[in-house]
Amino acid sequence: MKLMRLGPAGSERPAVLAGDGRLYDLTPLTGDIDGAFLASDGIARSARALATGELAPFDGEGLRVGAPIARPGKVVCIGLNYRDHAEETGAAPPERPVVFMKAADTVVGPYDTVLVPRGSQKTDWEVELAVVIGTRARYLDSPAAARDHIAGYAISNDVSERAYQLELSPQWDLGKSCETFNPLGPWLVTGDEITDPQNLGLRLSVNGVQRQNGTTNNMIFGVDHIVWYLSQYMVLEPGDVVNTGTPAGVALGLPGTPYLRAGDTVALEIDGLGAQRQTFGQA
Repeated sequence: MKLMRLGPAGSERPAVLAGDGRLYDLTPLTGDIDGAFLASDGIARSARALATGELAPFDGEGLRVGAPIARPGKVVCIGLNYRDHAEETGAAPPERPVVFMKAADTVVGPYDTVLVPRGSQKTDWEVELAVVIGTRARYLDSPAAARDHIAGYAISNDVSERAYQLELSPQWDLGKSCETFNPLGPWLVTGDEITDPQNLGLRLSVNGVQRQNGTTNNMIFGVDHIVWYLSQYMVLEPGDVVNTGTPAGVALGLPGTPYLRAGDTVALEIDGLGAQRQTFGQA
């Protein structure tokens, strides 16, 4: 099952994309797809309502596709989590997950315009598997317990300004939290559809030229380990988003490759999770 939010920014309407390819209206069950919806067993309730014919068809033709989860409480990110990406940046593979945060309001729709910050010279791309938390995760006993707390998965573009991230401050957040820097979606694909999150291909192209082509089996720390690890240091709440890292092929790791400028187009896809496409504009 795939959950979506359609309509103008701030006025999105919740919907479910069924296996028959048709959209169904979720407004009889919830006003939005958010943490409260997930915490109240919203995915299971939606599946039951869909199976019993309680949901009406919904015509989403021509509507903007919003991020599949309303503004999360937090966006937690894992850096240098692919062996080939660590290698291309000259970093040693980390012994523990590298954790940083992005502002929650960076999350935008998968086809929305992404803004290059004023003065930016090094705006970069990163295709990532995003994990959406479904139930509260606090001091989990082991990685094996993590899957029970995952609502589903989505595509994330962890857009980064490398000069802000690596040259202005010892903290990465300045280069990660610029406005529009986290396109998400188009869907939240429920966990039952992705039985092995460690076997997904990820691809990204810039202006039609492929830059990234990796697989989640190259992660240093897998999805279950990441959720368990984070739960030892922070409480993960329903609706929180966890970006799990990017494979090789970012501009930072490709000397001579141009960084992003207004007018550039980035296209992303992950097996089973659909595709994104953004045209970059100027802030």
